[in-house]
Amino acid sequence: MSKKTSYSLYTATMIVVANMIGAGVFTSLGFQVLGLSSGYSIIWLWLLGGIVSLFGAGCYAEIATRLKGSGGEYNFLSKIYGNAIGFSAGWISFTVGFAAPIAAACIALGTYFSRSLHISNVYVAGMEVAISKVIAVNALLLLTILQLVSKKIGAIFQNISTTFKIILVAVICSLGFIFINHNVTIVSFGKGIQWNELVSGSFFISLFFVSYAYSGWNASAYIAGEIENPKKNIPRSLLLGTGIVTVLYVLLNLAFMLVLPFDEIKGQEDVGRIFSTKIFGDIIGGLIGLVISILLVSSISSMIITGPRVTRSMGENHGLFKWFSKATTTQVPQRAILIQSLISLVFIITSSFESVIVFIGFTLNIFTMLTVFGLFILRAKDKKTQSTTHGYKVFGYPVVPALFILIYLFMLGFGLYRKPVESFVGLGFAVLGVVIYAISPNKKISKSKDNP
Repeated sequence: MSKKTSYSLYTATMIVVANMIGAGVFTSLGFQVLGLSSGYSIIWLWLLGGIVSLFGAGCYAEIATRLKGSGGEYNFLSKIYGNAIGFSAGWISFTVGFAAPIAAACIALGTYFSRSLHISNVYVAGMEVAISKVIAVNALLLLTILQLVSKKIGAIFQNISTTFKIILVAVICSLGFIFINHNVTIVSFGKGIQWNELVSGSFFISLFFVSYAYSGWNASAYIAGEIENPKKNIPRSLLLGTGIVTVLYVLLNLAFMLVLPFDEIKGQEDVGRIFSTKIFGDIIGGLIGLVISILLVSSISSMIITGPRVTRSMGENHGLFKWFSKATTTQVPQRAILIQSLISLVFIITSSFESVIVFIGFTLNIFTMLTVFGLFILRAKDKKTQSTTHGYKVFGYPVVPALFILIYLFMLGFGLYRKPVESFVGLGFAVLGVVIYAISPNKKISKSKDNP
């Protein structure tokens, strides 16, 4: 791929940040306080999420510089475990891995927008429809068209919208410290650290929401074959983007808890709007709520960029998805973008925000954990062949990947115990991918252009 059509380090980092800062951080707190009563537990939750994400980003950075090419887990797992497991990972990415988070972000955007304007329903073709759904659908359609038109225009939009997002999140963080409510902080933090909460089922279930909010720390690995100087820029973009987001997430949730009583936000999706309304009143708070909804545009756009690269990579290797491998002369996978957006549209129309989060959280965590475990396999092969030619190496090996895997195992275990329906449906989707691979003809038709 020519340098002109490659993503720079700045764009790759902005794609990571944009994938991460989205619906999750502005909605998760309302669900976390349903089971957790201490502000310290919430802060530790977000710190742990950031630390684990940094561990994962370091592991992915090493794997991505070893196993070159776009496609993320599909590319990695195919080369580490074989085509069947890789296909299953790609199948999950194709069906729900990106389409569902895009839908969740669109739903959150619509919720923030409609509640900020105090409009709940509209009539479409004589039928009463939730305005939040209408806004979500239109946001998806507009951003899909934008990314279909031009890779260069899409990258410019991504850089501008994400830079604006970082600045605005920093401003919102500062508001919490300026307008701190001491009565609220006494209730939220007065009991000190509740050690029993840190090992409770509610804590690990809350990690699903946190892992969703942090999801995207591996985003640049999905477009690895389209990044300038990938050996240096993939690790830099992953670690830099994840580090920026971790700091912002901890400060943002602390700011929310310095102003808002837990009772007012329990089960609420639009915590950011409630926060701004509490400080400035309905009119200005509503305007800030609108701005927060616009922030989600960057997240949706970045996922529309990264997801289709997996589908395209699958199409180059498997006859079943060959139709989706076609791209324009500027390397825009238009067909893959269209099918992903169609699946997102179905999720928007049929699903709630919470059900989407638990479902995709369990499913994606399985393949993320398998990918990190693959680093042990790659290192073992190095030892066997006495290879020392690889570039980036993760800090703290083998402790860092081992801790990452251990925490994910706890999350998956509690997910199975506390949310068995969503967990088993997600597991069933993964197994279905293996079955489809086993029965499909023309399993491998060509070698991906991006792969070595």
